[in-house]
Amino acid sequence: MASTPPPRAVLFDVDGTLVDTNALHAVAWREAFRHFGHDFPLDLIRTQIGKGGDNLIPTLLPDLDEAAREEIDAWRGDLFKRDYLPSAVPFPGVRDLFERLVEDEIRIVLASSSSKAEVAFHLDLIAAEDLVAAFTSKDDVESSKPCPDIFEAALAKVAPIPPAEVLVVGDSPWDIKAARRAGLKAVGFLSGGFAAAELRAEGAIALYEGAAHLLADYDGSPFARHG
Repeated sequence: MASTPPPRAVLFDVDGTLVDTNALHAVAWREAFRHFGHDFPLDLIRTQIGKGGDNLIPTLLPDLDEAAREEIDAWRGDLFKRDYLPSAVPFPGVRDLFERLVEDEIRIVLASSSSKAEVAFHLDLIAAEDLVAAFTSKDDVESSKPCPDIFEAALAKVAPIPPAEVLVVGDSPWDIKAARRAGLKAVGFLSGGFAAAELRAEGAIALYEGAAHLLADYDGSPFARHG
C-alpha cells in the first residue's frame, strides 16, 4: 500500500460508515414490513441494510408489484425520519479524519442510498459541512446500491479527477459491490456490523473498524502520502 499513490478524492457512504444507523434502519424496515403484512426476521433484514428500498424490497418480496413496493418504501421513509433518525449518532473520529483528508488536499463527497433530507441531516450531525465538497443521494439517481449509479453521480462531482484517483469508503458489501461496478476501489469499515470476510469477498482493499481507526493508522493507509 505504501507504494500506491494516494487518492485525490474519496466518496464516503454515510449510514453505518459515518453515522451509527444500521440497526435503526433494520428495525424501521421490520416495522414497515409488518405494517403491510410481511413478517421477516430482523437478522434477515439486517443483511440487506445498505441497499435502497428499490433494491431491498424486491430482494425480500420479489413478487410484489412496483406500486406496492413504492408504498412500503414511502411509509418506511416517513417512519424512519419521524421515529428513528433523531436517535442517530456519528461514529467517533469522523470530523478529525475529514480534516486530515482535506489537509492532504483529498476532496470528500458523501454518496448515500438514503434520501437527500437524511444525508443533509447527517452532514449537520457530523459537523463537517465545511469539509465536504458535495453529496449525492438516492434522489439523484434511478437505482440505489448495489447498483453503481450513486458512485457514478458522485464521481461527476469530482470531475475531472479520474476513477483511478478516487477511493470509496463504505461499511456494507453493497457499497463495495457498487464501487467495483463503478470501476472504483473501496476501503471497508466494520462499523456497520458486516463481517470482514463479506467486505473482502466483494473486493475491499483495506479494512478498518471505523473513522477513528483509519485516522490512527493513516500513515499506513491507502490515503497516506509517501516521499
